[in-house]
Amino acid sequence: MPLSTPKNTRRRVHVRRIEIEGYCHEDGTLELDGMLEDVKDVDYPLASGVRKAGEPVHQLRIRVTLDAEFNITGAEACSDRVPYPGGCDTIGPAYGRLVGLNLLRGFRQTVGEMFADVRGCSHLTELLSSFPTAAIQTYASFQRDNADDGSKPFQLDRCHALQTSSPTVRSFYPRWYRPPPDPS
Repeated sequence: MPLSTPKNTRRRVHVRRIEIEGYCHEDGTLELDGMLEDVKDVDYPLASGVRKAGEPVHQLRIRVTLDAEFNITGAEACSDRVPYPGGCDTIGPAYGRLVGLNLLRGFRQTVGEMFADVRGCSHLTELLSSFPTAAIQTYASFQRDNADDGSKPFQLDRCHALQTSSPTVRSFYPRWYRPPPDPS
């Protein structure tokens, strides 16, 4: 079901694009390339000068390499377009500290703490918040989501629709369905 029709006349003035591409190396390791881009549809006055409509205000990239357990074994970040050249574009090397983190174990909280405030770039850090689920989707490209190998499918009990007491699980994963607790 789509969003409702806006009640008031409006015009777009800003677009944020977040794109994450997942890759598989020949050795089976995964790599994620992420990009965050902000573009204004109007001329945007900044202390560093006017950014013309259609020119990116931000264009930031992060790449992480992952082993089979979702541990980060390589990381790099760069800032191709920034509002304050010579300032914003110098933080990239700090994101090398991602190496050793696990995308599936406390990643978002740890990243938030590591790169909070002046220790990082708020936009790069925000981009990283989408990496855990993008990694799972990349990995899932090679897995059958309902393969019956005896272990509980990874995705169950990780979102509303796939709660083991849901009608969705009863229909698509009947082996793992558990009736909801009795409310009385």
